[in-house]
Amino acid sequence: MRPLPSWHRSSTRPCSGVSQSTGQRGRCGRTAPCSAVPRSSSPPVFTSRGASSARELRIVTAAPVSLYLRLTGVAALWGGTFIAGRIAAPELPHFTISALRFWTAFAILLPLLLLSERGLPPLRRRDLVYSALLALSGLVTYNLLFLGALELIPAGRTALVVALNPILTAVTMALVFGERLPAFRWLGIVTALTGVVIVLAKGNPTLLLQRVGRGELLMLGGAACWALYSVLGRFALGGESPVSPLALTTVTTFWGASMLSLGMPFEWSQWQASEVSVAAWASIVYLGAGGTALGFVWYAQGLQQLGAARTAVFNNLVPVFGVLLGTLLLDEVLLASMVVGGLVALAGVSLTNWSRAR
Repeated sequence: MRPLPSWHRSSTRPCSGVSQSTGQRGRCGRTAPCSAVPRSSSPPVFTSRGASSARELRIVTAAPVSLYLRLTGVAALWGGTFIAGRIAAPELPHFTISALRFWTAFAILLPLLLLSERGLPPLRRRDLVYSALLALSGLVTYNLLFLGALELIPAGRTALVVALNPILTAVTMALVFGERLPAFRWLGIVTALTGVVIVLAKGNPTLLLQRVGRGELLMLGGAACWALYSVLGRFALGGESPVSPLALTTVTTFWGASMLSLGMPFEWSQWQASEVSVAAWASIVYLGAGGTALGFVWYAQGLQQLGAARTAVFNNLVPVFGVLLGTLLLDEVLLASMVVGGLVALAGVSLTNWSRAR
């Protein structure tokens, strides 16, 4: 396993430098001052709220701009999965699409993990348990509920599952784990959701509120599963000496692909490889490489540094990117209301992740 970064080591062991106030040498005999690296320039530091709740972490420094750019990239990649899914879904059944997606991702992630960490990192029991729960909630159940909803309700209504994730995640963190968000962050979450509703309803939000049936219930179940995934991912990457986001995503992907493969034999009679188009196979590769391998690793980095609620709010940009990509690639009509809604959603995401000067 690769060594922990300096900002983590300094928070978990005694300082080993020379105190600037006393001039005394630390335990290990180093001569570098304790404050050689200013706190403001270090990565986010996670600290516990107390000895009895060491797993409840809070972020005390701002995240780098590059992290926000990566999370925006995640939204763009996941926006593309709507198009890829629409291409592959008519030609392949649910378990098969999902299993092939995550096996593709695992085939990409495993070599990257071996290269970046010089072998397989040691995994503790908690890592295996967390990764299995993450796979069950965010990879298996979420995908099956989402695909099931697509069969029953229009894609625009199904896309609301993404927009509901940030609110459900924030509520879960507040009620279950005691993580409180300032009022302006709640305002940002609601603003982002409003923007998504404007985009999906094409300026007429009542279109999304006409009826609640089985498809909508599946959609809500998917939103709850992703909220659980975000919360579990936050704590899986916390604690002492956590595994890297790449390692966690790789193991989680393996669990998810294995679980979904159990359903593939029941679908063998529904498709033949020779009849699947090149476009459908390319969509599977995109779902695995971009939508999973890259997107899930970057999302895990956000969970580790920003927390579940602030990371999940970027999901509100997914439908926005989906609409934009549909306009560019599928010649779908782009309305003025969609542009306005996209800007409102972006403003909400920015407000949620805005850090006031202290």
